[in-house]
Amino acid sequence: MTEKIRWGVLGAAKIADNFVVPAIQRSSNGQVITVASRDRDRAQIFATRHGIDRVLTSYDEVIASKDVDAIYIPLPTASHVEWCRKALLGGKHVLCEKPIAMNADQLLELIALRDKTGLVCGEAFMVAHHPQWAFVRDSLAQGMLGELTLIEGSFTYFNDDPNALKNNLALGGGGVRDIGVYPVVTTRLVTGLEPVRIQAEVLLDPRFGTDRFARCTAAFPGFSMTFYCGTQLSRRQHMIFHGTKGWLSVDAPFNPGTYGPAQIRHRSDETAQTRTIEFGDVDQYQLMVEDFASTVLGQKANLAFTLENSLGNQRVIDQILS
Repeated sequence: MTEKIRWGVLGAAKIADNFVVPAIQRSSNGQVITVASRDRDRAQIFATRHGIDRVLTSYDEVIASKDVDAIYIPLPTASHVEWCRKALLGGKHVLCEKPIAMNADQLLELIALRDKTGLVCGEAFMVAHHPQWAFVRDSLAQGMLGELTLIEGSFTYFNDDPNALKNNLALGGGGVRDIGVYPVVTTRLVTGLEPVRIQAEVLLDPRFGTDRFARCTAAFPGFSMTFYCGTQLSRRQHMIFHGTKGWLSVDAPFNPGTYGPAQIRHRSDETAQTRTIEFGDVDQYQLMVEDFASTVLGQKANLAFTLENSLGNQRVIDQILS
C-alpha cells in the first residue's frame, strides 16, 4: 500500500458531494479513485466535479477493485450494515456514514466482523475530530465549571419533502437517527460517561411514520442531559454545559462553518465575565478522513472514534426509539 490510501465511494449522496469526498481529495493521505452510482450520468457529474478518474454503476465492482484500499459508504441508513459487511468480506477497510447500523445487535455483528477480518471499520462522526470538543472535554476534566450539573442541546432543521430519504421509514429515516445522535455522542465524548436512565417523548409524522420531533432526558452519573431534535422546525443547534462555577456554550456544535463560527463562550462565576474562544476555519471532515487513513496505514493503533464508541451511542438511540 502507498502512503495515500485509495478510496472507492458507493453512491453520490449529498454528504459525500458536499463534505466527505472534497475532504478526502484535500487530505494528505488519501485520494478517491472510483465512484459508483446506479445513475451513471449522476456519477459522471460527481466524478468530474471532484477529479475522480473512474466511474462505475455497480457497488460490487468497487469492492472487487484491486486498486481500492478503502470504501466510503454514504448510502441510506438501512443499507449501511449490508454494504459494510460486503466491503469487509471483500477485504476492504470501511468508513460508513452515521448511524452505521439500525440497532445495537447489528453493530455487534460489525465489531465481530471487523475483528475477524483485521480490517479498519469506523463510523463517520466528524464531530469527534473537531478541536472545540477536545477543549470542552479538557475544560470539564480540569474542573473549569466546578461540578458539571446539566447539559442542554438541540439540533433541528426543516424538511417535509415526501421524497426525501430522511423521511423514508424503510430506509432508516427520522430525526433521532439523523441528528439526535449528535447531542448524545458529544455528551458521551466529553464526559467519558454513559447514561444510566433515559426518558423520551417522540412524535411521529403521520404521513411518513418517521420521528419528526423528540425531546429526551438522560440521567448520567452526577449530571443530567436534555436535548430536543426535530426535522420540521427552524434550523437550530446548540450545546450548553452548566456547572456550579460557570458554563460553556458551544455555539455551532455540529456544523461549524456552515451553521456559524466555531466558537465557545465561557462564563466564569469567579471573574463574572464571559470570554469567547475561537477555533478558526477547521475542516472536521478532513481531520476525520486523515485519522482513518493513518489508522489504515498503521501510523496509529486505533481510530479516534471506534466501533465500541458507536455501540455506546447506538444503545442510547435504541432506547429513545423503543
